[in-house]
Amino acid sequence: MAKSRLFRSTMVVSSMTMLSRILGLVRDVVLLAVFGAGGLMDAFLVAFKIPNFLRRLFAEGAFSQAFVPVLSEYKEKYSLQQVQILVSRTSGALLLVLSMLTVLVILIAPWVVTLFAPGFAEQPDKFAITAELLRLTFPYLLFISMTAFASGILQSYGRFAAPAFAPVLLNLCMIGGALIFAPMFDTPIMALGYAVAIAGLLQFLIQLPQLWQQKLLVAPKVDFKHEGVRRILKLMLPAIFGVSVTQINLLLNTVFASLMIGGSVSWLYAAERMSELPLGLIGVAIGTVILPSLSKSEAQKDDVSFKKTIDWAARLIILVGVPASAALFILADVLMQALFLRGEFTLRDSQMSALALRSMAGGILGFMLIKIFAPAFFARQDTKTPVKIGIISVFANMIFSVVFIGIFYFLEMPLHGGLALATTGAAFVNAGLLYYFLYQREIFRFGSHWKKLFAQFAIATSAMIAALYVMLPYFPTDEAQWQRIIALLVMCAVGAAVYGVALLATGFRPRQLKHG
Repeated sequence: MAKSRLFRSTMVVSSMTMLSRILGLVRDVVLLAVFGAGGLMDAFLVAFKIPNFLRRLFAEGAFSQAFVPVLSEYKEKYSLQQVQILVSRTSGALLLVLSMLTVLVILIAPWVVTLFAPGFAEQPDKFAITAELLRLTFPYLLFISMTAFASGILQSYGRFAAPAFAPVLLNLCMIGGALIFAPMFDTPIMALGYAVAIAGLLQFLIQLPQLWQQKLLVAPKVDFKHEGVRRILKLMLPAIFGVSVTQINLLLNTVFASLMIGGSVSWLYAAERMSELPLGLIGVAIGTVILPSLSKSEAQKDDVSFKKTIDWAARLIILVGVPASAALFILADVLMQALFLRGEFTLRDSQMSALALRSMAGGILGFMLIKIFAPAFFARQDTKTPVKIGIISVFANMIFSVVFIGIFYFLEMPLHGGLALATTGAAFVNAGLLYYFLYQREIFRFGSHWKKLFAQFAIATSAMIAALYVMLPYFPTDEAQWQRIIALLVMCAVGAAVYGVALLATGFRPRQLKHG
């Protein structure tokens, strides 16, 4: 991939992701306003988190990281016919395994809910609705995994628009389910279960025309003995842990939160959604774009290009990640009040969600760095290192959870804040160890030019923090929601402008973001 195309592809993915995140915010505002925090909303969030967790674990996580490097190698070394056979055999294996898993989970849904939300067992009605919702939402995993499979192919061929647009359909379906179809159900929340399943199917279908154009829309065939399939499975099994540790940690938080007071699951969800905004706009976009580029560099044994790609991605990540972490920490309360304080979502819900967001905000940079450090290993078809680091990170999260929950309990603070803080700590353990091994193996190191960059980012972020603190007392807390939203947008715009101007004043120039 040419250097200019790499940046252009990142912008395509980022812009489509921005559209999806904006609609995602609208979706969350609608869901929390219609259903509130706690009760049925907690039930849906658990039922949706289980297939969504597995989606990020298998489909967008381990499978994509294992499949794209193998596909890139086949593109470089073999004919189109051989690539078609690889696609056919891989899709056949994926369909078989996921279909069996989907049927199994539908049959044993109550046991799965007991595993992931043990606290619901003491509330029979809530438990039963969660199990029914899980049966509706779980087929989403099958559809979205096939979507990720198709997206991996298209991204390897430089087609990023359709895969990046697909999540928009999930948000539209859920908004429609809440506003239009929920009143038609005896239990309104059930409409969201159907909406999720339908969205998964639609996301897969929109990939098919471009697969046809690439001559890669081929019939699936099961053949686990195919050399490419065996290599993908070999890479995928350890990668399941390595690439999706963040999701495992967040899911562990859900297990802990189900044991806490009602609303804890929803408060953590609202905070996660806010923290995922910068992660999705830049972190996921860059991570998606660089994997095919790194895989190609590795296949060509071009170490110089490999290192330059990681360095370029790190510049963009830190440029956005540092101020985003600071801004979300400072603006946590006003963010929750501006976006979610309406309908069934009360002021207390807003305050509890803001506490979780402040605890998570510091980890955003860690989450984003994982998105570029992990692909550096997977492009080299090294899944053992990330999985070892992943195991350490999960244990770190458990230890942090116990420690921080104990501290929050001793200080008489809401316990879900300790869970969120544990996630932040685990993210930095994960990112720090990934970089340590990249450094030790001379795969990537922050060069001497980073001293100046770190100083520039620090000065600009400090200026932005000062500007936000000056504006904070003027936020119209008691005004109408539209006024709060406008005030929030103004604060964000001013903060971003101050950050940009301060960055330029330190001598930073846009050309420093060019690849190469």
